[in-house]
Amino acid sequence: MGALTGRTRRVTVSLSEISRAVSHALRHEPWVYELELDDEGWVDLEALVVALRGQGPGWLGVDRAALKAMIETSPKQRHELAGERIRALYGHSVPGRLSRAVGMPPAQLFHGTSPQAWELIRVTGLEPMGRQFVHLSTDLETAVQVGRRKAPEPQLLVIDSGAAYGAGVQFRVGNEVVWLAEAVPAEFVEPLSWRRRRGV
Repeated sequence: MGALTGRTRRVTVSLSEISRAVSHALRHEPWVYELELDDEGWVDLEALVVALRGQGPGWLGVDRAALKAMIETSPKQRHELAGERIRALYGHSVPGRLSRAVGMPPAQLFHGTSPQAWELIRVTGLEPMGRQFVHLSTDLETAVQVGRRKAPEPQLLVIDSGAAYGAGVQFRVGNEVVWLAEAVPAEFVEPLSWRRRRGV
């Protein structure tokens, strides 16, 4: 398998693997990577790098140079890099843009994360961690998809969004499967029971 040296860590995934992951993130399911595309499909480059590094240890060295090499060596021009933004040029199967309109959320939302991250979340609550918003799912399946990018056996969380909204937490409509929040206090976040997880 090809390798590309990053500034601090070695990339052990090939450029073609990077290209497939970027295409999936920018064309099909950006919310699984917790990305927010604008009206023209652009996403913040650093946010994409953070999302790709969440794929696993072999991805930790992925950086701007790796993405630039991926674009420049591709036999087809699939992606475009401009300044601190990147987008897919074609092949979008669904609109990746999230509306961000303020609204009243469903009574319950879900979030997938790693067991290690949960140890911090249970104290500090859900925070964007370098992104603009916390991404919350309307269904368990999407939360599982997000969580499995962070850990093979993810920790699924239940957000009492109805109570949080009543307490003044502002939520924004993403799309039919995603809601956004600037932060959710720990008092409104609980781990999903193992009994319910086995039913996913």
